[in-house]
Amino acid sequence: MKKIVDSLIKKFAKPLWLISFLLIGLVIVYFSVIATDRFVSKAHVVLQSPEIAPPELSFSSMLGGGSAGNRADLLLLRDHLQSMDMLKKLDAEFDLRSHFAQSGIDYFSRLKDTQLPLEKFYDYYLSRISVELDDYSGVLIVEAQMFSPQMAQQVVQRLLEYGEQHMNKMGQRLAQEQVNFIEKQVAQLSERLIEANRAVLDFQNKEGLLSPSQTAVSMSGVITELQAQIISLKAKRTSLSSFQSARSAEMKLLNSQVDSLEKQIQQEQKKLTSQSGQALNQVTLEFESLKLKAQFAQELYANSLATLEATRVEAARKLKQVSVLAEPNLPEYSTEPQRLYLSSLFSLLIVFITLILKMVFMIIKDHKD
Repeated sequence: MKKIVDSLIKKFAKPLWLISFLLIGLVIVYFSVIATDRFVSKAHVVLQSPEIAPPELSFSSMLGGGSAGNRADLLLLRDHLQSMDMLKKLDAEFDLRSHFAQSGIDYFSRLKDTQLPLEKFYDYYLSRISVELDDYSGVLIVEAQMFSPQMAQQVVQRLLEYGEQHMNKMGQRLAQEQVNFIEKQVAQLSERLIEANRAVLDFQNKEGLLSPSQTAVSMSGVITELQAQIISLKAKRTSLSSFQSARSAEMKLLNSQVDSLEKQIQQEQKKLTSQSGQALNQVTLEFESLKLKAQFAQELYANSLATLEATRVEAARKLKQVSVLAEPNLPEYSTEPQRLYLSSLFSLLIVFITLILKMVFMIIKDHKD
């Protein structure tokens, strides 16, 4: 075992730096010469709703990304742009499989097979599409890396168009469900109001009274007036009795008028306490109850109409517009891969791994000695 370890150390320790320099050379050659150019098109967008904003002026409100609700919408938009559904739409329009699998693209950059399963193609798609949300400004940054400038620009443009369509479709569906629900409530309350008004009308026809409460007030007023007349006649009779006989014609007339008024009062009081076989106060109570129900139904119906109108306005406000702050650019030169940065990064990584291996060999050698 000891001899095997010694042979391995001698075999790999000496050419280790040579191997690392060779790898660094290959990395530099790949990123400098072989790696295929990728063109990047980028757009900066925000989501806005057609609503009246409060009279406040701030940078975040101008951008439209300051509210928590708008941030949630941007996150939904970001997820959709990076979804498999979006990949299917773009592939159907641009044939992305063929674009990514062109023979002129280097082996490490291209799509290996146009017949790859959708899941693996989706992983590759995510390596070429970037959608990031700037939390500070509320701006969504959409970026596409393609192997031609025109394709990069067209893909970003379609991403924005499809994204706006999806957000509007989702918002309209939710808003329409709310409107449909309120419309059903309005229809039910309308039927309830009609039934309540019909009940009031039927009661009035049954009792023969337009308003029992007003009738009671009117009858009470008549009784009060008759009682006042009786008091006046009795006072006059008292005054006449001091110098006229009770059998005089004028005294008989006064007595007759008082008796007549008293009988009339009794009749009116009887009407007040009994109306169509039912006490008028009971009739009034039932009428007021029906009238109160009708008024309550009227208020509910009016409130439901106001709610319906507000919901329709809210449905229109839920429409989203993708406002482009920076249009998708047509790249004039490739910015990917970042050749100098990646060459330096991988070179440093190789040197670092080489140093670690050298230290491991030295530790093993010291331990052996």
